[in-house]
Amino acid sequence: MCCTDVNRHKPLLPLLAILLAMACFQTGAAAAKQLYPAIGPIGTASLRLLLGGIILLVLVRPWRYWPTNPPLLPLVGLGACMGATLLCFYLAIEHLPLGVALSIQIMGPLLVAIFSSSRALDLLWVALAGAGIWCLLGVSASGLSVPPMGLAYGLIAAAGWAGYILFGRIVEPAFGKGTAALAVSVAALLVFPVGLAKVGTALFAPALLPLALLVALLSAAIPFSLELFAMPRLPARTFAVSMSLEPAFAVLAGLIFLREHLTWLQMAGILLVIGASAGSVLSAGAARKDFVPE
Repeated sequence: MCCTDVNRHKPLLPLLAILLAMACFQTGAAAAKQLYPAIGPIGTASLRLLLGGIILLVLVRPWRYWPTNPPLLPLVGLGACMGATLLCFYLAIEHLPLGVALSIQIMGPLLVAIFSSSRALDLLWVALAGAGIWCLLGVSASGLSVPPMGLAYGLIAAAGWAGYILFGRIVEPAFGKGTAALAVSVAALLVFPVGLAKVGTALFAPALLPLALLVALLSAAIPFSLELFAMPRLPARTFAVSMSLEPAFAVLAGLIFLREHLTWLQMAGILLVIGASAGSVLSAGAARKDFVPE
């Protein structure tokens, strides 16, 4: 993905497109949990990546952007990080509310942004994010208020997202608009065999296809199309700050579709993480829009 000329005179429509993309993505994550009783989180992640990859290949036709000397190893690394991020996120939300899991995961790109800078101000965002995570986890003398397994999966997803951003900085300039479709396809090639080994032929049950297709559309095709519309029309900083709101959409999706209720302390933690993410972008001067997993 890349940003081109910015139309600053009509920002409302592209901003609404970004907000709708986030709403679709989190609704897709909530819908994905409805597949868990049949195929579990690993099977769900496998099916979502397979269908999402097929849809994006048809929509984007990434071979049109294939460079003369493609960075194939970084592309495989990008796909592996995407697959690990999605797989561990789906495993995390088996144990954690959607908003909590996403807030833990977003620490990956936040720390990449902060540690890529040498400004003292970034220590403030580290402290703010740390306070947010402390609130989310409900740390007390008696231990954590969240399941350790969910926390572990969330942290691995955060590391995967951080790796995805670092590989994306190498791969995206080479493949341009074809990067996301190629990354999803590589991720599907890596993760789907794991899902097939875990779940077996249940992945191909016709009764699952409508919901699985809906998840793929909400989590990949629709957000990707909306982002492609919005990114050339928004300043990079505006785009990045708006993406900081994603945990809020995760909370809403969890509340509306999954009846997940958070404590006031967890809500405060999510607000602190959002503030740290937005503050990091706003204080960064010429903000760069880093690659975001589809």
